[in-house]
Amino acid sequence: MSICLIVDDSSVVRKVARRIVEKFGYTVAEAADGTDALDYVNANPMPDAILLDWNMPQMQGIDFLESLRKMPGGKAPKVVFCTTENDLQKISRALWAGADEYIMKPFDEDILATKFATVGLKSAA
Repeated sequence: MSICLIVDDSSVVRKVARRIVEKFGYTVAEAADGTDALDYVNANPMPDAILLDWNMPQMQGIDFLESLRKMPGGKAPKVVFCTTENDLQKISRALWAGADEYIMKPFDEDILATKFATVGLKSAA
């Protein structure tokens, strides 16, 4: 079964994303910030997909992404940034750091399905 790690400091966003991603057939893991996400990837098999917020306490999403991509197996997960950051420089930085796609909050099932399909992830069970 495919695993999606949802990394966001908002429990509401994690809950909404979980409902959508589970409809796509993923097993979902959650992390409240980049530090928790790093702990997760160090202690578990690498997820297939990561839905990643930018602005979080402890460790920002971009810092997590940069660390992830340096880890053994860290280039494998498809990473979709999901954030309110709409500055072109930040979007470019995220893509340069290894993000596969970028979506703006708020999002819905159709947007997430399209982005997952764009990066080659399944979007329906």
